[in-house]
Amino acid sequence: MSNYQTPDSKKEEFRKYLDKSGVIDALTKVLVGLYEEPERPLNAVDYIKRYMGAPAGVDVDSIRAENSNLKDEAKELRKTIAELNKALGK
Repeated sequence: MSNYQTPDSKKEEFRKYLDKSGVIDALTKVLVGLYEEPERPLNAVDYIKRYMGAPAGVDVDSIRAENSNLKDEAKELRKTIAELNKALGK
């Protein structure tokens, strides 16, 4: 039980991780930028994505699904290559 951490210590560890990796600074900057906008954008999430560098109009879920499909396809192709090499006696 020496690895047991209280929820507060886990939160503090995570906060230190975010701070050390620059996430807190980046989020602070984007939120300050949103606050200082003269006209509030209709979609704050899109504003944050654009500010953080994400291309507009990108469907992350479809890209993840495509990535998963391509990984499965690559796995099948490697299996086929192995079978063909075995049939050739390599």
